[in-house]
Amino acid sequence: MHKGKHLLIDCRDVPYEQCLDDQTLLDVMSRAAKLAGSTVISQIRYKFGSDSPPGCTAVVMLDESHCSVHTYAELGLMAFDIFTCGKTNPMRIWEMIRDELDIRNADVREVNRFIVSHHASADLAS
Repeated sequence: MHKGKHLLIDCRDVPYEQCLDDQTLLDVMSRAAKLAGSTVISQIRYKFGSDSPPGCTAVVMLDESHCSVHTYAELGLMAFDIFTCGKTNPMRIWEMIRDELDIRNADVREVNRFIVSHHASADLAS
């Protein structure tokens, strides 16, 4: 049994301007998390480019864990990280993000987190 699911998503062939749009990325992640049943507790974004390659990072902190993205605009790359505990399905969050941003080339890896034995899972449930 596990207590969390973690998606690691590498996206390629993303338009340059989309990789720089930190506000839209933050808004899309926040909206998707809420629609999937998560509780958003904080958000932050940052645009890179003056002393580093152009891109951005955006993070949505959830009561259930987090959703983040880091981009490399010159390479057309986005790396999403969606981690949830409890009943929220991170794949549902990803599917909404993917559809809204029209991402067509993505590699998704799923990792079970907090793997516990049967005895430990009974303790966690109480």
